[in-house]
Amino acid sequence: MILPIVKFGNPVLRRICGPADPESPELKELISHMWETMYDVGGCGLAAPQVNVPIRLFVVDSIPTYLQMDETGRKACFGDDQGTKEVFINPLITSRSERQWRDEEGCLSIPGITLRITRPWSVTVRYLDDRLCEHIRTFSGTTARMIQHEYDHIEGKLLPDYLDAGRRLLLKNKLDKIMKGL
Repeated sequence: MILPIVKFGNPVLRRICGPADPESPELKELISHMWETMYDVGGCGLAAPQVNVPIRLFVVDSIPTYLQMDETGRKACFGDDQGTKEVFINPLITSRSERQWRDEEGCLSIPGITLRITRPWSVTVRYLDDRLCEHIRTFSGTTARMIQHEYDHIEGKLLPDYLDAGRRLLLKNKLDKIMKGL
């Protein structure tokens, strides 16, 4: 089932989410609906608060992005990573690399806006997958960027939070229109 994606201005997007209950019978169904919703709108990641469920859960699929790039692009944006398709239940980023990089990001909850954001090149994450197996994995490049973006959602942080006051002011009219559903 395709779920409605909440837009900028909805209070759920600013909440620090509580833990997901891995034993909840609804969790598998929610995960399935999140994948379906994400693919329906052409996304590469989706966090539970974006579908109005304030829990620490998100899905990421960076494989299509990896496959769309030529070898030079893959090396520059993924390093040795080849993309991943994964469910992250109750994730915790345990470390971030000192190496930073800047790239374009968009957000399904802030349609029509892309921003150049600086993020760590790699992150190590502890999480449960959809089989409730615990992992501690390090992700790099674009995959790490996608994970950090979705992780921001469960922490109540959005792309405009990375901008200085002047750049946020320049976006104000666009963000106001999104909030009004225009």
